Order: sequence, then C-alpha cells, then structure tokens
Amino acid sequence: MSNLMLLLGLLNFALCYGLEFRYHNTTEVEEYLKAVHRNYSSFTHLHSIGKSVEGRDLWVLVLGKSPTEHTIGIPEFKYVGNMHGNEVVGRVVLLQLIDHLTQGYLSDPQVTRLLNSTRVHILVSMNPDGFEASTRGCVYSEGRFNKHGMDLNRNFPDAFQGNMDMAREVEVQAVMDWLQTEPFVLSANLHGGAVVASYPYDNSNEGSELQSGSSVSPDDDVFIHLAKTYSFTHKSMHNGNSCYDLKNFKDGITNGFNWYPLKGGMQDYNYIWDQCLELTLELSCCKYPPETDLPGLWEDNKQALLAYMQLVHLGVKGQVLDSRGTPVKNAIVEVQGRNNLCPFKTDRNGEFYRLLLPGNYTFKVSEGTFSERCTAFKVDEESRSITQVSPLTMTSSSTWPRPTHSHTRACITVTAVTT
Repeated sequence: MSNLMLLLGLLNFALCYGLEFRYHNTTEVEEYLKAVHRNYSSFTHLHSIGKSVEGRDLWVLVLGKSPTEHTIGIPEFKYVGNMHGNEVVGRVVLLQLIDHLTQGYLSDPQVTRLLNSTRVHILVSMNPDGFEASTRGCVYSEGRFNKHGMDLNRNFPDAFQGNMDMAREVEVQAVMDWLQTEPFVLSANLHGGAVVASYPYDNSNEGSELQSGSSVSPDDDVFIHLAKTYSFTHKSMHNGNSCYDLKNFKDGITNGFNWYPLKGGMQDYNYIWDQCLELTLELSCCKYPPETDLPGLWEDNKQALLAYMQLVHLGVKGQVLDSRGTPVKNAIVEVQGRNNLCPFKTDRNGEFYRLLLPGNYTFKVSEGTFSERCTAFKVDEESRSITQVSPLTMTSSSTWPRPTHSHTRACITVTAVTT
C-alpha cells in the first residue's frame, strides 16, 4: 500500500472515530480538510485564499447550510489559527473544532442551530511555512515568522502609525484580499504564550482613544463583552494569567494596547477597515506544548469556541433598500455616539450587521438619496431580527423603511437586547 493510500485510510478512520490528538504536518492537514469536504460536501466548502512564501496553500474550510455563497441575513464568522508558526495550540483546536462541527451537524442541537444560522470560515494555519520550520519549546523557539523572517502580526496596515508603504507579505495580502470577498461580522485569531482574550485597539497615536493606559475603541463595551464571554466560558482563562513572568489579567481579558503596543496587527485591521470585530485569543502558556497536553487544551477551549461563535448574532442586522426595493450598497450606517475611524457601510446586498449590547441607540443612515425618517426598533431575543415598535409603516420585520429621494439622512432609533 502506498504512503498516500495509507494516509487516506488513516484520515477516513479519523473522520469516523475522531481526530487524533497530535501535531499534524501541513500535508496531513491538507489531506484531512479535503477528506472532510468529500465526506460532508452538502454543508462544507474548501478553498485556498492564496499561498505562502514557499508555495503552501492557505486552506479555508467553510461550514454552513449554504457553504459556497453568502446568504442574506446569515452572518459570516471566521477563526484564524497559527499566524505565528510556533504557536500551535490554535492549529490543533481548530482541527478539533472542525471534527466536532462536522460530526455534530444534524445530530447535536447546538451545532445544528449554529451552522443553520451562521456561515463559518476556518483558516487552520495562516503561516504553514513557519509551522514546518518550528521547533518545540514553551517560550523561545524557531518558527514564529514566515519564510521572509516577517512577523505576520506586524505587517497589516496600521491606522495609528502609518505603514502604508510597507511591503505586504503574501500571507497577509491573501488575508486582506479574503476580507474583501466576504462581509465578515465577527472573528478571532488564535495564539499561544499566554492565557487571555485581548481586544482592540492594539495601537494608539496618543489621541482621544488613549484612556488610562488603554487604547479605547468606540465599541469598547462590546469588545469587553466578547472577551468576557470567551474567558468565562473557558475552563480557567477568567481566573487570570499566571504564565511565567507575565502579569495577571483581571477576568482573563485585556485591552491590547494596555498589555503592550502593537503596530500592524491583524485584529485592529479587521475592525477598523473591514468592520469585523476581532479578538486575539491566547490559548496556552506554552507555545508548543507536549502532545499529551492537547486533549486537555481542547476541553479547556471547546465550549468557549462555540459560545464565541454564537455572539455573531448579537445586536442588530438589516438591509437598506431604496424606494424601488433595490439594495443600497455602501450606505453609511452609523450608531450615534460611536465615531468609528472608518464608518460601517452596507455590503453589496445592502446588508449591515452591528454587534451591540442591550440599550437604546440611534442609527443614522446616509447615502445621498435618503429623506429623514425616525423609527423605533427592537431586536427580538428569540428570532434575532429587527421588529417594529412604533406606529410607522414598515416594509418587513428585517429591512429599513424605504426612503423617498432627497439628499438628507435617515435616522432610526432601536432597542437592542443580547442573545
């Protein structure tokens, strides 16, 4: 029997009986993902978003009821692992998550509900070259950088300290291009070397965002809720970090800048330029722990990974239509009092998704063809849809009032409740 046939046989065994807890090399990961797609083709889609410096594919597995394309009203979620090649726990838990989701769909109510209402994208390894060059070690080891010696989490455009002329590594450019193809709403990238959930901003230009040592974003309340949801669902993260000489983190969360300033980070780029709220999840004190630790690390993170994914339904979603019922692309949808560096806009389908905590908000919608209109909204906790609570006429429960043509703005008042 050839090595390839033996590998395929082992992968099919894994698909039936659960994925083995060990470190799988890049070839094994690729074959496993292809086998997953073959066996679960009705609700998975596998594609490469680009290649690494050494030519390895950056494979993304998509899971959901409609895996090959976006569906209006279904939010897009993503996990990215192994950005630093020697931080390997994220890579392992994402493979285990894929195994859990594929085996649980239509049999596990939690998984079924999640995949029926969400389109999930998983990039197991953003830095496969770094992983292949990595050496085992808890603190200092080879493999953090890509083949060009670049830290990929310092290579994204930075809103606070201009680095626009900086050459983008192929792995970073692939992710940036990927973000343009999907209207991602919520995301997390998985790291190691600490046990904490970190949230934007990672950087600052010492402007108004700098408050008491933290760089505070307009959606700070939402980010804290996202981070605490992960840390308190995790088996121990909420207890604080006691890794080596690192400080303890209250509730297992931290503002990124308050921990240490970081220029060119991916989570700030996602939030500022692509209106996708992202956390950095540090999953283990040891960056490359012994394989015997892997089952426990999966159990520590399993429910937290699932709970975090469900937060993509937090807050408000809707669609901006013109007077003919045509979706309005690139309409600005602002939440009054939240001055985002780049305003949130509707996607190609006129959709918007806004993660918000319970409270009263005023939405301002502008595109150049709206008349002013104020309407009260409520986010229904069960259906997660927008429902009318004022006497004004609505076109449907999940769309905005159709405006008449003028050059003023439309403002909408909403009440949001958490899931």
